[in-house]
Amino acid sequence: MNAVLKVGAILLLASPLLAQTAAPARKTARKPSASASDIQALKDAVAAQQQQLQALQQQLQQTNQQLQQTSQQFQQTQQQLQQTQQAAADAQQKAASLESSVAQKDAVDKLSSQFADVQTTLTNNAVSAQDEQKRMSALESTLGRFRWTGDVRVRGEDFFQTYSGCTACNDRNRARIRVRFGFEGRLNDDFTAGVALATGSLGDPTTTNETFTNNFDRKTIGLDKGYITYNPVAHKWLSLTGGKFVYQWQRTQVTGDPDTNPEGFDEKFSKDFSGIPVLKNANVQFMQLFYNEASGNGGLYNGRDSFAVGGQVGGKLELTKWWTLTPSFLVLNWRYPDSILNSSFFATQATTTNNVNVTFVDPTTNKNVVASFPVPGEGPGCSTPASSGLQSSQSCAFSPNGMTNSTFVDTTSGKLRFLSRFLYADVILNNTFKTGWSRLPVNLLVEYENNLNASEHPFDFTVTGKVVNPGGARRQDLGKQSHVYYADVSVGQQKNRGDIQIGYAFLRHEQDATIASFNESDQRAPSNILQHRVYGLWRIRQNTTAAVTWWHGRTLDPFLQNASLAPQLQVKDPTAAHYLAPGQSEPWLNRFQFDLIYTF
Repeated sequence: MNAVLKVGAILLLASPLLAQTAAPARKTARKPSASASDIQALKDAVAAQQQQLQALQQQLQQTNQQLQQTSQQFQQTQQQLQQTQQAAADAQQKAASLESSVAQKDAVDKLSSQFADVQTTLTNNAVSAQDEQKRMSALESTLGRFRWTGDVRVRGEDFFQTYSGCTACNDRNRARIRVRFGFEGRLNDDFTAGVALATGSLGDPTTTNETFTNNFDRKTIGLDKGYITYNPVAHKWLSLTGGKFVYQWQRTQVTGDPDTNPEGFDEKFSKDFSGIPVLKNANVQFMQLFYNEASGNGGLYNGRDSFAVGGQVGGKLELTKWWTLTPSFLVLNWRYPDSILNSSFFATQATTTNNVNVTFVDPTTNKNVVASFPVPGEGPGCSTPASSGLQSSQSCAFSPNGMTNSTFVDTTSGKLRFLSRFLYADVILNNTFKTGWSRLPVNLLVEYENNLNASEHPFDFTVTGKVVNPGGARRQDLGKQSHVYYADVSVGQQKNRGDIQIGYAFLRHEQDATIASFNESDQRAPSNILQHRVYGLWRIRQNTTAAVTWWHGRTLDPFLQNASLAPQLQVKDPTAAHYLAPGQSEPWLNRFQFDLIYTF
């Protein structure tokens, strides 16, 4: 700006001189005869003006240089300003970044603090988890030794047995439930123990069913199994079991109900073979079963206990690649079985009782009076002095599905006794045939059982029917009622989801072939029967099965003693409304069962 002012001032100073110089020139042109002095003066003036012009030019050059320098300085200043602005923007950005960094640092510090807290918590949790894992590992190790078992079954059941004119042959429909739960655990490498609970009447070992009745009452649950098995690792061929356990030997419903768990001891010796073409296993075992303990001397057998002892030999044969045979032969001797017929009301949980008549003197009339007192069917009975005439408990033959064996009253002791003794000889051949479908094998089981100690059956037949009279003058020997013939054939299996199995079973069971007390409770009667059974099972899920069973049976010989008969049916009195003449058969009893079973 100062340089511009200087240039302006120089131009103002130079303008008069330029005007003076121009004016004489015009005069000279009009006066060509100017003097030499004037010319000289003019020259001097021009020279002076030239000097001034030179000075002005120098000043102008200096001014231009100053302007250039100023412009350069301005540009430099502008560049510096731009640089300063950029530096300020960078500084502001750095400041913002620094501020953000500071905030982030605070956040990081906070997060670090929180992380430290979390790390401490995680460390504590890890330590707790390790301790919990140790406890869980110990618990898992303990529970890992146990195998849990159980099932729940809901059943609908219908009975149909009628004949012409029978007014009491009403259909029966009921619903039932069965619940079982138990576990088996390894006490160590050599010992295994098991415990199981099940529903069912405590006085009936042949069933674990409970009927939906008794005003929604709670159902009874009792100890169903409790045992210890010794199976040493060093001697796998040896297995010793004691307690209340499932059947350890091969059997069917012929010699015992599937729900019955015997009590006592069993010793099994089994050997597997791999290098022999046909024989894959051979085994032998012995059993000692106890079903009545006599306290003290006296009683029915003078203090002797009732028990069964026996043994079985068996094996496994692979006759071909598609045929496997599992044969067995059992001998079982029942000692002192008459205690079964003379069980107490308490032992059998009888639901009805007989009255006991007691004679006493009425003090008001001084005369003898006979009074009748009921004896309880369940509980310990009456605890009263013997002089009162009351019994502590009454006798009640034990047979949940009816006593169908032949019996008589011992005149010496007045006790009820079996006509036969019982020594089972039982042969079972269990066959499995593979087919082209792995899920549809064919299973065939055949069984023959004979009571080697069965007695001859003497009977006195009259016009009016049958009278049991073992010692009578007139008697007809019917031979031994001692045989059982049983066969069961089925197709399919029950292993995996979707498996289906259908089958048919036939049974011809004579009166004294086995003890009626422990036989299958679902068939028409324990013995003296002809029984057919058709069944089907479908494994809906891996642990859920639906089943249907049709029992079609009747009494084999309705004229034998203690034979089970349809309602109102008579065999002794031909004048009765419903009289079964000799040679006629009892009407068929049809029993249908529909089951849904959940297993865990």
